[in-house]
Amino acid sequence: MKTLAENQSSSLAGVKVVELGTLIAGPYAAGLLAQFGADVIKVESPTDGDPLRKWRKLHNGTSLWWYSQSRNKKSLTLNLKSEAGQQIVRDLVKDADIVIENFRPGTLESWGLGWDALSAINPNLIMVRVSGYGQDGPYHKRPGFAAIAESMGGLRNLIGFPDRPPVRVGVSIGDTLASLYGVIGALMAMHHLKCNGGQGQFIDIALYEAVFGVMESLIPEYARFGLVRERVGASLPGISPSSTYLCKDGKYVIIAGNSDSIFKRLMKAMGRDDLGNNPDLARNDGRVQQNDMIDAAITNWTTSLPIEEVLAALEVAEVPSSGVFTAKDIYEDPHYRARNMIEEHALPDGQRIDLPGVVPKLSATPGKTKWVGPQLGEHTEEILLALGRDAAEIVRLRDSGVI
Repeated sequence: MKTLAENQSSSLAGVKVVELGTLIAGPYAAGLLAQFGADVIKVESPTDGDPLRKWRKLHNGTSLWWYSQSRNKKSLTLNLKSEAGQQIVRDLVKDADIVIENFRPGTLESWGLGWDALSAINPNLIMVRVSGYGQDGPYHKRPGFAAIAESMGGLRNLIGFPDRPPVRVGVSIGDTLASLYGVIGALMAMHHLKCNGGQGQFIDIALYEAVFGVMESLIPEYARFGLVRERVGASLPGISPSSTYLCKDGKYVIIAGNSDSIFKRLMKAMGRDDLGNNPDLARNDGRVQQNDMIDAAITNWTTSLPIEEVLAALEVAEVPSSGVFTAKDIYEDPHYRARNMIEEHALPDGQRIDLPGVVPKLSATPGKTKWVGPQLGEHTEEILLALGRDAAEIVRLRDSGVI
């Protein structure tokens, strides 16, 4: 039994989450809840586990990405295609607060573990369902990954330069956006349940809708003016000046001089008071009309100086700016370190692993990393014993391939 102080130390202490799913969108959402104290039981295949365990760079056969995304989770191996494995999920759900899944729609239903079945067991259950296209609609049974969602959601068409093919962001942004919406939905549903006298419900998260939801004025501009936004490279259309500029040493600086007062300070730092005091450029709508000229002036300045001198001048002038950070830059940056955004932990073999810090930062109940991603099936026996299975039954389940 946790003490009151222990419960107060984590904002989601006492919340039980059952994670059914693999790779990124569902597991990332569960991982966020785990970082803030939820008891997350991750169900994995007894044979291979989550495929993420083998993605990108491996240490002793296990992905470093896995250790980061799955921190604070407990690993339970179950064959979900077996009746015995399905029954264990039903038992887990009896006192669960949240179930998170990201199978193709209809998969859980085929195993007797869909929303209707699980909510009948636990009417207060909240279920986050992440899929490519949602739980209904003409596309709902199609397989969907983040790359497809980013395309259908409108994002890919905006990334890159106009004379080149669309490119990806560089991370699985469609998955992580869906995860964030899933967590927000789950917390809203919990509030409704506990504070408004509501009931359990499921949250239907479509990857493409998660992307579409952050597309700003894309649809209003098309519907009203017939404007189709296209790729524009590094600039920010309709807002001036804001772009990426080359420096003398071949490095790039991002400069966001896109408010009226900041623009004047930027021009003063550049020695171009003639532009800063030009009434035609005093407001954004006027600057947009002459953006190419302004960008050329900024480029003439930045290419005359190494990036450190550019950044130093802009800091004095209080103009938002930054170099383009690499992983090395982030790892060595003093601000990241001061904010505890690089955490040092140990892998199972004792070797060091550095993980991203927990976001967001809560003043009274901050999130924290208790342990890195678990070994496959590491907590299976512990969880089954807590469900009332005895040692002999656990042996039978293991021998039959259920766990």
